[in-house]
Amino acid sequence: MKSCSGILILLAVTATSLMAATPKPKPQEVEQNTKLQIFLDHADFGPGKIDGRQGEFTKKALALYKQAKGLTDAAAPDPKAPIDVSQLDLSGIEPVFIEYSVTAEDLANVGELPATPVAESKVKRLPYATAAEAVAERFHCALSFLKELNPGKSQKWKAGDKLRVPHVKPFELNAVKEVQVGSAAATVVANELGEDPKTDKSPSEAKGPPELSVHVSVKDEMLEVRANDKVVAAFPVTVGSQQTASPMGNWKVQAIAKMPNFRYDPKMLKEGERSSNFHILPPGPNNPVGVIWIALNKKGIGLHGTNDPDSIGRNASHGCIRLANWDIVKLAELVKPGVPVTVE
Repeated sequence: MKSCSGILILLAVTATSLMAATPKPKPQEVEQNTKLQIFLDHADFGPGKIDGRQGEFTKKALALYKQAKGLTDAAAPDPKAPIDVSQLDLSGIEPVFIEYSVTAEDLANVGELPATPVAESKVKRLPYATAAEAVAERFHCALSFLKELNPGKSQKWKAGDKLRVPHVKPFELNAVKEVQVGSAAATVVANELGEDPKTDKSPSEAKGPPELSVHVSVKDEMLEVRANDKVVAAFPVTVGSQQTASPMGNWKVQAIAKMPNFRYDPKMLKEGERSSNFHILPPGPNNPVGVIWIALNKKGIGLHGTNDPDSIGRNASHGCIRLANWDIVKLAELVKPGVPVTVE
């Protein structure tokens, strides 16, 4: 997969060098770390791609989760300190890994990818490049971690092949078009405000309309969804570079598009101005803006998915706020047009 709006702007420290500098955890540690990542993923406090490590986004997500649940103070997590899960009940995350059979549906979403935007604009879709890429995204995990869980297995998979994968709620590519905008908000808000979402009485009837809002921290590269100023969900993001910075200030969700096309315009990407030299790229998981585009009331700027989940938090975007595809779908189910978005 490639980066959000085209050209990758690599940070000085790459993901590869970070992995090389970090000692490989023991199998038991990998399982415990994965259990925590799945726990956070289930709670909508995204740890980034699941990789069995105690990485920066796992620590940030855990700190926000504890803060939201009143389990700790609001102090920033010490990146060098070991993770403390003593206050969490992780018993429900069993089994940590499950066996998955590759399906014909997985393989149907795989195809050849053109090498340039011009060539991409001439095809009908931008599918996964390999079955491994499709399965890794389906289970919210790093492609390298999927390979680690299945040593010695060829990636030329066929339907019925058995794989070991993290036990998360799968990302369903073919269900993206059926996503109901804002459909999960009432349940999440009700749970946080102490109301029972199964009763006939809605949170708005009980306590007045909850004020849902989105807050993006450029410094921390985390996006928070808040209900009446209480964090109810959080996801790691990639933000803009110094050259094409994310727009600081207060905005609103204007519209939400599922399986969008993408207008590839080099001048817009580099200078923030549209030109007549552009190409329309078709939808698919390898579209530069992923599977969901949440437009803000600022032309050309939005919250969106990605064709490269490994890039989240490691590369810079061209001004937009980029999330993993499985996280942008969750966000789309929480927000709707009119929801305020603060970038700070």
